[in-house]
Amino acid sequence: MDKKKLLSLLAREEGRKLDFKQRLELNFETGKKELTKDICAIANSNGGRGYIVVGIEDKTKKIIGISEEDKFNEEKIQQIVASRCDPPIPVSVDYLRIEDKDVAVITIYNWEQRPYQVRESGAFFIRRGSTTDIMRKQELVAAFEESLNLNIEACAIVRSDISALNMEIVNKYFKSKSIEINDENREFLLQRSSITSRDRETGETICTLGGLLVFSDINSIYIPHNMIKIINKINKNKPEVIIVQGNIINMIDLCEIHLKELLPADYPYIAVLEAIKNAVLYREYSEFSRIIEVYMGYNSIVVMSPGELMKTNKKNGDTRDYNRRNMWLYEKVITLDDKGRFLKNNTGLSNMKKAFKGKGKIIFINSKQENVFKVIFPGVSEAL
Repeated sequence: MDKKKLLSLLAREEGRKLDFKQRLELNFETGKKELTKDICAIANSNGGRGYIVVGIEDKTKKIIGISEEDKFNEEKIQQIVASRCDPPIPVSVDYLRIEDKDVAVITIYNWEQRPYQVRESGAFFIRRGSTTDIMRKQELVAAFEESLNLNIEACAIVRSDISALNMEIVNKYFKSKSIEINDENREFLLQRSSITSRDRETGETICTLGGLLVFSDINSIYIPHNMIKIINKINKNKPEVIIVQGNIINMIDLCEIHLKELLPADYPYIAVLEAIKNAVLYREYSEFSRIIEVYMGYNSIVVMSPGELMKTNKKNGDTRDYNRRNMWLYEKVITLDDKGRFLKNNTGLSNMKKAFKGKGKIIFINSKQENVFKVIFPGVSEAL
C-alpha cells in the first residue's frame, strides 16, 4: 500500500470491496463485532482484494485522520478477526500520511477460503453495494462450490516468505510420496499441496499456515502463537520458563528432552508427552492469540491446549478418543515422523490413563466456554 494507491481508493465510491470509516471503536466489544462483520462481508464479496480506509468521513470522504489514542496495529486487527471469523481472514494494516494526517488502510486479501463465517452468530455476511447483508442460500452454495476443500492449514499468512521453508523437510516429504521435486516443478507442487499460496492479483507466493507449521524452523516470525510455554516449578537447576518453538515435529522432540531433564526418572513422562503431542497436532490454530502451556508443579502437572476436544462417536470400530481437527497437519506429520509416534490408531487419552495406572488419577477438562482442553496429571510428589 502506497500513497498513490490510497489516493485511487479515495477517488472511488464505497462498494463491495471498499468501506470508509472515521474511526474504529476497538475498546468496546460492539466495535470489534462490527469490524468483524464488515471484514467478513468484504472478504465474502467478489472482486479481488478489499479495503477499509480509517480516518475518512464516509459520506463526504473528508480526510479526518486518526488520533494517536485511536490508532491500532496489524496484530490487534489480526487477533480480532482470527478469534471471531472461521476460517481466519488474512489482513494487513498500513498507515499513510496524507494532508498532514495519518490514515489507516486495512487490506483484506482474496484467498480461496470463502465463505467466511462469524463464529458467534454463525452468520455469513456479504456486501451489497455499500451495505453489509446476510448471504442468501444461493450465494452460500456458490461460495462453498468454489472452495470445497476447506481447512485452516491452507490459510495464507500475509507478509510471510517462502525462504522461511526448510527445503530439506519439503524434499523429504515429497520423496516419501515417490515424487521427485526439482526447480521446474517445485512451485507447482508447493502450491498444489497447500504448502504455499499465490495471490491472484499480484502473483506473489507466500506460505500457508500449515506450510509454516510443518516445514519451517523459524515460523515464529510469522505465527508467534505456535509456541509451547513450559513453566517449571519442580527443578531449580533448570530455567523456570522454557519456550519451545519451530516446526511441530521438532517441537515435540524438544519437549521430550525437556521432560526427561525436568522430571524424576521414575515419573511416567511419556504420558505428559502424549498430551503435548496431541495438543500440538489437534489444537485450534485459528486462535492466533493463544499458545500451548505446560505447568509443572509438585501437586499437579497441567497441559492446556487452545480449542475444546472434538469427541468421536466411536462407530465402525473406531478406537480413537477424539476426532482429528487438523487432518492436513496429521497427514504431513505421520509421513515425516521417523519415530512413528502418530501411527497407532488408539493413541491418546487411554494411553495417558494406562501410564498412570496405580500411580494416580488423570483429570480431563473439556471447556466449551473457555475453548480449551486441559489434562491434569498427578504432581511429582503424588505420583512417586
